[in-house]
Amino acid sequence: MSRELRVISNQPKPRQPKPDWLRIRLGDPTNQNNVLKLIEGLNLHTVCQEARCPNIFECWSDRTATFMLGGDICTRHCGFCAVGKGQPGALDSEEPLHVAEAVRHLNLAHTVITSVNRDDLPDGGAAHWAETIRQVRMLNPDCKVEVLIPDFNGDEAALNTVLDAQPDVLNHNTETIARLYRRVRPDADYQQSLTLLRRAGERRDREQRGMLTKSGIMVGLGEEFDEVVELMKDLRSVSCDIMTIGQYLQPYEKRLPVERYVTPQEFDRWRDIGMEMGFHHVQSSPLTRSSYHAREQAETEEQASIATLG
Repeated sequence: MSRELRVISNQPKPRQPKPDWLRIRLGDPTNQNNVLKLIEGLNLHTVCQEARCPNIFECWSDRTATFMLGGDICTRHCGFCAVGKGQPGALDSEEPLHVAEAVRHLNLAHTVITSVNRDDLPDGGAAHWAETIRQVRMLNPDCKVEVLIPDFNGDEAALNTVLDAQPDVLNHNTETIARLYRRVRPDADYQQSLTLLRRAGERRDREQRGMLTKSGIMVGLGEEFDEVVELMKDLRSVSCDIMTIGQYLQPYEKRLPVERYVTPQEFDRWRDIGMEMGFHHVQSSPLTRSSYHAREQAETEEQASIATLG
């Protein structure tokens, strides 16, 4: 009991200094500014900005961005997230087209799209999701589309609306281990997230198409090494193909504190364990985020599939 109380305590604690392995490459400001002008000109939001992603300089220098649907206000209250909380406004009906236009202007071969949670909408925004995928495909027929979706409160019909639009990668993050959900994701449910991934994988298998499933977590929130391994087993039990593991970084003072900085060696061990379990790809490093090197992750899986068929 004392250990559990220690883990879930919300008492403020001083910030720990960041270790050397969390230094961030700033990159070329020219491309960063061009991407920012494009995003602002189309009235779009990116998770790169809203979630204060540490890789924004590297990714924007490479002219890549993760688009965020549904505005910049989330209806949930996750303890780790920098995105604003509250009552969001109406959906922008032009947003799907604007995302498609941004993908075309950036000449992307692989785009990642996510969203805030929209629990205020009957379908959680699923129809808006599907329309965005269709618009991106219409203007960018050769671009792979990866979606990082919310849980839609377990609504299978909403999930199927997104799957009907046939994304190439269906990503839904578990974010943390089951024991920490009440503290880290108070409005979500661990088993519900696993069920979503299982349903997506089962439909993919029934339809015999090449969609990949993917999930990711943050570490440094109070989990133990073996608890992450157990979560990895749970993901493999629902046939999850790709997993990402990255260091949690406190975005500002009122968010959950970092319990510890995980060493690069531990990230390497999780990657090796995951590959032994049968994941097609495990992206595991301190600065890994859901969309970090997303194109390379999908390409690795495609190459593995070709090799297997050969």
